[in-house]
Amino acid sequence: MRRMIPVLLSLLLLTGCGGGEEKASYQQISQEEAKEMMDTQEVVILDVREQDEYDSGHIPNAVLLPVGTIDGDTAAAVIPEKDTTVLVYCRSGNRSKTASSALAELGYTDICEFGGIKTWPYETEP
Repeated sequence: MRRMIPVLLSLLLLTGCGGGEEKASYQQISQEEAKEMMDTQEVVILDVREQDEYDSGHIPNAVLLPVGTIDGDTAAAVIPEKDTTVLVYCRSGNRSKTASSALAELGYTDICEFGGIKTWPYETEP
């Protein structure tokens, strides 16, 4: 019995460490990586600025979903599958981080945030 006590304690410690929930997350990538993904993969490019900002210029094929409107319904309308690769940007990189966190919290599993259009060195369209 004495030899079993350390084993039982070890098991309790191991199970206790794994019991917490994992925090939903996203990954931050460079604009170069985002462009490469746009060119070689099927992705959703998500612009999380406001309508007037989007209208003044956006990345080709980007879909508008303002950060303040993101919820389960609005996200599902734009990104029906939760395992879709989603590339998120805004003007300078602040709102895109907020939006990426919100999408991760909603259960989206492949979120890549790549900053803002202010520093985007590639093509944009009106």
